[in-house]
Amino acid sequence: MDDSDRTASPSSVSAPSVSAAAGRRVSAQDKSFPPSAQGHLLGELLAGAPRLSDFPTPLLTLDRVALAHNVGLMAGWADEAGVLLAPHGKTTMAPVLWRQLLDAGAWALTFATAWQAQVALANGVPRILVANEVVDPVALRGLADALAADPGLEVLCWADGVAAVEVMTAALGAPARPLRVLVELGGAGGRTGARDRATARAVAAAIAASPALELAGVGGYEGALAHDRTAASLAAVDAYLHDLADLHRELAEAGLYPEGTRPVVTAGGSAYFDRVGAVLPVLCPDADVVVRSGAFQVHDDGFYAGITPMGREIGTTPFRSAMHLWARVLSRPEPGLALLDAGRRDASFDEGLPVAQHVSGRPEDDGVLDGSQVTALNDQHLFLRLAEAAVSDGRADQLRVGDVVRLGLSHPCTALDKWRLIPVVADADAADPLVVDAVETWF
Repeated sequence: MDDSDRTASPSSVSAPSVSAAAGRRVSAQDKSFPPSAQGHLLGELLAGAPRLSDFPTPLLTLDRVALAHNVGLMAGWADEAGVLLAPHGKTTMAPVLWRQLLDAGAWALTFATAWQAQVALANGVPRILVANEVVDPVALRGLADALAADPGLEVLCWADGVAAVEVMTAALGAPARPLRVLVELGGAGGRTGARDRATARAVAAAIAASPALELAGVGGYEGALAHDRTAASLAAVDAYLHDLADLHRELAEAGLYPEGTRPVVTAGGSAYFDRVGAVLPVLCPDADVVVRSGAFQVHDDGFYAGITPMGREIGTTPFRSAMHLWARVLSRPEPGLALLDAGRRDASFDEGLPVAQHVSGRPEDDGVLDGSQVTALNDQHLFLRLAEAAVSDGRADQLRVGDVVRLGLSHPCTALDKWRLIPVVADADAADPLVVDAVETWF
């Protein structure tokens, strides 16, 4: 398949469905759902074909077509690159969106904490990768109980030190099935992870010798070592991936992997997955190479839009941002300032402030938002500064109290966690988008 043809179609990737949540009653805890819907079934609300204008602001929405497009695009890339996908479920913590990923062929889902893994277990995820050290005894025993109860379940986690292996072994005792553990290789100045291959080899030996654990492979996170796509950053990422492959080779040559198993070599966040696909399958043909990107499903209009290789280094078709925040103008206290009814409780801000895109229902607004900039967020207020040129020529006057502005956001991980129930629209570019679904989160 040509890169330019990597787009999702209804036959390849289905849109998320709320069938499991249709019987859920809307309550006052569901931020920005219509007060008239409280106490009624979600399915009843959706059956009435509500529009965006039927919901109060501020409001976060997801775009149905963009979600399917992004999942299909990533699945096509993984198939051609020869890698498996274990998308990071922590990004959305939304079981219905996890199911969309699994239905599109995801090998597993990745999580960052044992509690997130428990949510995945409660929602029937069959293979779980905890990309972190799990040393809490209560959490470890919970995972062991789940493995004992379901022979088809697979759980993998990480260890980066012998001390962690000792804690895990003591907590698990003699489990019915060993917990599969990958050695995490880190890098200087990075996050967790053994800081060199010699240390990682010692950790692997300790895992192999543990009666409660099984050495499953090696893993790490290259995104902690670079934050842009300069030549120096890409070289650092590639060097790390070669180091990870060398560690895998050393463990295989030492006979530390259980006989008859196929090891896992895993890396790849949402910024450098293309490098993982180019490097690790070539260097590790005897392993399952697993990419753990998570942000691609929702994508954004900020950090990931600027750093993703999709549509640049990989083909010509980009991901699309599936999330938007809609906020209403509360006040125009100065000619160049608008205060909107959204803030830190509603929008992500750790990887960049929101970006004003257009006035809802007025796509032909004569450039009232051209050159505008969100300069600050309070708990419940957003400061939108209008361009001096728009103020001087009168365009700024067209932004009125009561207008609704669509905002692009950065970093879905810290946007979705502020919302319990998120409306899904048929087309976020429509003048008054039709609300066709809703996604429940489990943060």
